[in-house]
Amino acid sequence: MDLFQLTTFNADAAEGAQPAENHDAADIAALREENRRLRKVCQALVERVETGGRSGGAPYAAFERSVLLAEQVRERTDTLHRTLDELGQANTRLSAAKAEAEAANLSKTKFLAAVSHDLLQPLNAARLFASALETHSLPDASQALVGHIGRSLKDVEGLLGTLVDISRLDAGVLQPDKAPFAVSTLLDALAEEYRQLAGVRGLALHYVASSAVVESDLALLARVIRNFLSNAVRYTERGRVLLGCRRRKRGLEIMVGDTGPGIPEQQRKAIFLEFRRANQPNSAHSRGLGLGLAIVDRISSMLEQPISLASRPGVGALFSIIVPYAEASSATSVAKIRYAPPLQAAEDLLHGCVVWVIDDDLAIIEGMQALLGSWGCRVRAAATVSALEAVSDGERPAVLLVDYHLGDHRETGIELAARLQRRYPGLAAVVITANHEAEIKRATREAGMHCLLKPLKPLRLRMLLGNLLTKP
Repeated sequence: MDLFQLTTFNADAAEGAQPAENHDAADIAALREENRRLRKVCQALVERVETGGRSGGAPYAAFERSVLLAEQVRERTDTLHRTLDELGQANTRLSAAKAEAEAANLSKTKFLAAVSHDLLQPLNAARLFASALETHSLPDASQALVGHIGRSLKDVEGLLGTLVDISRLDAGVLQPDKAPFAVSTLLDALAEEYRQLAGVRGLALHYVASSAVVESDLALLARVIRNFLSNAVRYTERGRVLLGCRRRKRGLEIMVGDTGPGIPEQQRKAIFLEFRRANQPNSAHSRGLGLGLAIVDRISSMLEQPISLASRPGVGALFSIIVPYAEASSATSVAKIRYAPPLQAAEDLLHGCVVWVIDDDLAIIEGMQALLGSWGCRVRAAATVSALEAVSDGERPAVLLVDYHLGDHRETGIELAARLQRRYPGLAAVVITANHEAEIKRATREAGMHCLLKPLKPLRLRMLLGNLLTKP
């Protein structure tokens, strides 16, 4: 019996009871009125209790719902805890995998550094021997074979250099070493080199020189311009290639244009992606991995020097890069350096010049002797200074060419060159290395020396020697 029924029963009983003898009619009326009032109070209390749990439901139903919700919350909390535990375990496995990947990447970087040095050494020697052979008087058939060998070695050099560069860029170990330099020191050599390559393809190369002094990483900027020129010569079947500069407010715009087939609008972004090349099915000179412009794009971002492309299909293409000018003080000091005319002047200056070569690789020594000897130099080459001085006959060297890595537990090429410069004041030093790290280039520059990268480009070496020999 619920509260309402119990109260009603008691009230009805009170109404049906016979009044006691000592109760009069007024008392009975008062008692009935009180019972009615109590019924209303009880009714109101019952309604409040019934609706107090939740709207539209009884207290017990609300209680059941509360219990059910609490159970669902507990189950979901348990599920959340299990999920968090699984995520924690997954994060632990992911951290371990990331550490393994980073270790593998570091190992790959070290491997590539070792491979680049070990593979570039014999490749460098082969290039030296092939370049020396080209200067000899040979039968036409033999001369053609030597040319094929040189071009094949150049292709191998390009492919290997591309793979090493993209790996170094991915690993983040290739950092820029920006310094002021006269842009002519870079473009003059590239113009001479690619004028010959363009001539082989029946193309004319027009070069507009510039006296501007810019600030950039010379080796990385050379990589960009060289790629532009290589693509222009490779894809242009007839006409000409242009290498020149324009002075802009933001900096010097170095441009490479051609009269080739051009690049359609829909391909202009894709060619800067890895393993992508312009679709030129008629070109017989499209060897490559499709990584050149991808490397150019990354170098441009690293240097913070933007590149641009303008092209009209069937008319040609124009690639360019904006390089900032050097500060006024640096530009003035650099501009005072006199540069030798490209080829003939260098040949005259090199004839009879005493050049010392120090390298711990016998093949490199023999290759340098053959190349420099073909230019008329008096070459003295050995693996150590003592051995070099023993065969020098007391001659004073004018230029020193020294390898940076001279074997374990030995001084670096920079240290050795500095020691010889103290012994022979005025000795010009060139450090040659297969290591592209910015620290080596910076240390060489701060020591007042020049740095060339392997595989050595004979024309670049020839022009640098001519430049060094013209200095007062």
